[in-house]
Amino acid sequence: MTKVVIGLSVGLAAGLVGALCGVGGGIIMVPAFVFALDMTQKAATATSLAVVVVAGLSGSINNFANSDLIDWRVVGVTALGAAVASWFGAELMRSLSNPVLQKGFALLLIVVGIRMLLLKG
Repeated sequence: MTKVVIGLSVGLAAGLVGALCGVGGGIIMVPAFVFALDMTQKAATATSLAVVVVAGLSGSINNFANSDLIDWRVVGVTALGAAVASWFGAELMRSLSNPVLQKGFALLLIVVGIRMLLLKG
């Protein structure tokens, strides 16, 4: 039952952050899965990626139904690139150790966070 409560709580937070910031919620889910659910970095990454599919579809349907915010030309080319890279990225992820993945994820969050803080909006 604890996993259900934690999973639902993480999902709510990730869905909200993902919808507000366009990050897919992975920045919330991966650390939560690792620390709160004691998953390995690999399992947390793979699980987060699966959840992002459902969350992204839900948010996209809502955005499409209520406004004309989605640029479908950008979706098409970006989705093609992302699909190819994700396929090979999943293979690469399985070949790396959990500590390497965890450090890489943390470094990415730090670099992107600092860049966003310094970037003029």
